[in-house]
Amino acid sequence: MNKTKNIVLSGLMIAIGIVIVSVLKNFGGQPILRLFSPMHFPIMIAGLAIGPVEGMICGILTPALSYLINQLPPNGPWAMMVELGVYGLVCGLGMKLIKSDAPMLKIYLSLIVAMILGRIAGGLVTGFILNAGEYSFSAWISAYFIGTAPAILADLILVPLIVRALQRAGLAFTR
Repeated sequence: MNKTKNIVLSGLMIAIGIVIVSVLKNFGGQPILRLFSPMHFPIMIAGLAIGPVEGMICGILTPALSYLINQLPPNGPWAMMVELGVYGLVCGLGMKLIKSDAPMLKIYLSLIVAMILGRIAGGLVTGFILNAGEYSFSAWISAYFIGTAPAILADLILVPLIVRALQRAGLAFTR
């Protein structure tokens, strides 16, 4: 894939992440945003479809820009910048490093590992830097897994389908 296409697709994923948050902020507020984590899926798609560096850049820039535009995430962008940066990076690395002729297997393995590592990274930033001494393991499980279970399920269903569609259209690496 050429650099121009990567830049355009990366910009599109950042824009999608910001627009979705803007729309859902007005239609459901913070509860719907927490429930569906709409900023996550364009970042995962960027990592899986474009590459690890582009995915990481999208993961860092999207929450930072969303915070400047929408003041979301409400507690500042730092933990989410780390979480989403890890999502994008690990999704892209997984697509490059996992050796399989089954595209959906590569996508799912990359996605699941990224979702786990990203949530760990976001929790570490929240627990040890942003809320040092005030953040428990149960709060992390609740915030990053239980409270976002619908988002996790939606990501596991939608992201692989979208990435395969982009691959078939020649807009994503098939690696």
